[in-house]
Amino acid sequence: MTGAEGSADFAEAAQRGAAEVTATVIVDAPAERVFAALTAWERQSDWIPLTTVRVVEGDGGEGSLVEAVTALGPAVLRDEMRVVRVDAPYEVGVVHCGKLLRGPGVLRCTPMGRDRTQVVWHEWFHLPGGAAGRVAWPVLWPGSKFGLTQALKKFARLVEQGRLP
Repeated sequence: MTGAEGSADFAEAAQRGAAEVTATVIVDAPAERVFAALTAWERQSDWIPLTTVRVVEGDGGEGSLVEAVTALGPAVLRDEMRVVRVDAPYEVGVVHCGKLLRGPGVLRCTPMGRDRTQVVWHEWFHLPGGAAGRVAWPVLWPGSKFGLTQALKKFARLVEQGRLP
């Protein structure tokens, strides 16, 4: 790794944070197809609301830098992720390494037979804002989990309809 990713700052970002969120969905498609759809980074814009995703460095595989920008009116949240592990078609690991969103995440595809795949999206964010962030997280967590779950449900529909990848 080069630049910031080789630094102590990146190593700190790669550690699990206190804010943990997980969402799961079953997709009626084989794991290879589901994994390909998950790692078609720019296409995440089709199923993550208000978000534009692009690969800013690399080919989308291990070592690549992916940027997701979520905008709601004047509020903009920029999420930079380094792809740190690819085990196709089962798992992709990222480290959120931006200024606000930091921490590891993983997307797992588990084949279930009969061309069904369980997708688990798990994130461990560092809470910004010190004590205020720790107090706010229990209030923010249900919305985070709901939003992530809704996005994965839309993802599953698009894969099942053949619209992804």
